[in-house]
Amino acid sequence: MTILLEKPQTKPNKLVLDGISWEKFAQIETTFQDIEGVRFIYLDGDLEIIMSPSKAHEDAKSTIGLLLEAYMRAKKIRFYTTGSVTLGNKEITGRKEPDESYNIHSKKDIPDLVIEVIVTSGDINILEIYRRIGISEVWFYQNSILTVYLLKNEQYLKVNQSELLPELNLETFTKYISYPDQYDAVNEFIDRLK
Repeated sequence: MTILLEKPQTKPNKLVLDGISWEKFAQIETTFQDIEGVRFIYLDGDLEIIMSPSKAHEDAKSTIGLLLEAYMRAKKIRFYTTGSVTLGNKEITGRKEPDESYNIHSKKDIPDLVIEVIVTSGDINILEIYRRIGISEVWFYQNSILTVYLLKNEQYLKVNQSELLPELNLETFTKYISYPDQYDAVNEFIDRLK
């Protein structure tokens, strides 16, 4: 088993373990169950434990959610927020809690859209977890860039436009994510949609 502990001041604390069985992962997860702010990413024996996501991460995650929900409401697109619901299981040997997730048009067991805010690069292939689950679209926001991946023929393709929200101008949307004031960003974005 390899252990890597990252503890830079501006990045979340992260513990990376490899060679962890699903059963061992379940034991570790149970150990942390009463500790707030701990997130797990598991894929094929690799486990990443993230403790206390950073303020920058939480700000970006919240702003993206507010902007996206404002857009869908303005365009009368029915949606259901599924938040950071735990996705995956032993059968796919992968599990992750997305930063945000949504069902578009109707409620489903699996979200249509998952959003990930990346402040520090992870060691686990998150797209592979979501591919095994069957998530239609995954959006990554990293270094002020929004990247969209679309699941086609059981593989993710990097695309320039959302298939779930084809009328959403992603360039404009992305601009508002990094606005210095979240409240102003959402209000100005809503004004642009009118």
